[in-house]
Amino acid sequence: MFTGLIETIGTIKGFTRKGTYYALTIEAGFSGELVIGQSVSVSGVCLTVTRNDSRTFDAEMMHETYTRTWFGRGIRPGMHVNLERAMRLTDRLDGHLVLGHVDGVAVLREIRGTDTKEAVFVPENKELLRGIVEKGSIAVDGISLTVIDAGNVSFSVGIIPATLEATTLGGLKAGGFVNLETDVLGKYVARLASFGTGANFSGSESDYWRSLLS
Repeated sequence: MFTGLIETIGTIKGFTRKGTYYALTIEAGFSGELVIGQSVSVSGVCLTVTRNDSRTFDAEMMHETYTRTWFGRGIRPGMHVNLERAMRLTDRLDGHLVLGHVDGVAVLREIRGTDTKEAVFVPENKELLRGIVEKGSIAVDGISLTVIDAGNVSFSVGIIPATLEATTLGGLKAGGFVNLETDVLGKYVARLASFGTGANFSGSESDYWRSLLS
């Protein structure tokens, strides 16, 4: 579980396919503080640390993750990624609940504004727009952002100068890809709503809700 508040920008030092999975080596300022088995959000993707030293750490990624994220569109050494360690239960939740389970990829259409920016993204899978609401939360490359406008084709988010400076969004150009994770609360509501009102359910109310969650 993450908050969407980026701790540092890391650099991809190695990326290798190993049979049915992929191995990454990432240079990060907090690498020496990590432990094997710890979770790290890498541009919004929850990965597990498999090795670390004072300068770099390794993580492994399944093929499903590779194809669902922009990593499958050309990740290579030298690229920068947003990094956040998993939150502690005693931490303040200054962003929003981010699982690190990417829903899909979006393309940056444009960034407009002077100091404070408004970035417009177009999801490759338009179904993702159902889970994006005005003034709601969304994780873009692991960054917790607030939705300004949610349309039928695109959505926009506001980005303050501090976020542009502290994350990879500061170097993103039109046509660039980002990972998206929509708000988990909205996913559960949509899932429950997909089963209908339950008007024709003959059991008790508790049995009805149990059936939805089974």
